[in-house]
Amino acid sequence: MGTLKKYDLAGKETGTVDIQDDLLKASAHSQMIKDYIVAMHANARQWSANTKGRSEVNRTGKKPYRQKGTGQARQGCFAAPQYRGGGVVFGPKPKFDQHVRINKKEKRAAIAYLLSERIKSESVSVLDATALTEPKTKTVSEFLAKLNVQGKRVLVLGSSENNPIVLRKSLRNIPKTQFTFATNVNGYELMLSSHVVILDSAVEDTINLLGKGSANNE
Repeated sequence: MGTLKKYDLAGKETGTVDIQDDLLKASAHSQMIKDYIVAMHANARQWSANTKGRSEVNRTGKKPYRQKGTGQARQGCFAAPQYRGGGVVFGPKPKFDQHVRINKKEKRAAIAYLLSERIKSESVSVLDATALTEPKTKTVSEFLAKLNVQGKRVLVLGSSENNPIVLRKSLRNIPKTQFTFATNVNGYELMLSSHVVILDSAVEDTINLLGKGSANNE
């Protein structure tokens, strides 16, 4: 059975959260995880780069100089790409729909596997932040220092039903820390993080990422 240590803001251990063993048996092929991450990055692109060719730029169609008798190379118009303000040769254009479809089952399997690996490596902690009534960056920073994760990439998972705005404001000036709702977490965020901190209110949402089950708080 997986066990997560539960802390208060002072860094004192106040209990544990037990997770059923069958929830930690998630498996995912490395190629499947790679395809999922690559698809995420591809879908994050805007594909909005657009340049104008010589037929689209707002330039005169007049010849720069006469065709013959100048000793220079013949030129057609100022819209040619060799002139300042002329058209762009082979520049980017908005492409067709580049969206890469991500299989929902593969996505859930990848997230469950990455999260279970964090739990198995004891890189997940539970935080009871109810004592934080106003934004205090120093308090949260000291808590991370007591966990020995200060300066590392830390992912904090919260609950969308209980919006922890105070904690989010306390985290935003701490380098390498990121807050997201447990229901919205993705595999790339889990891969980057060295440690995951789950708010007490988001434990059930996080456990649901592993599969159908429940957490046992002690």
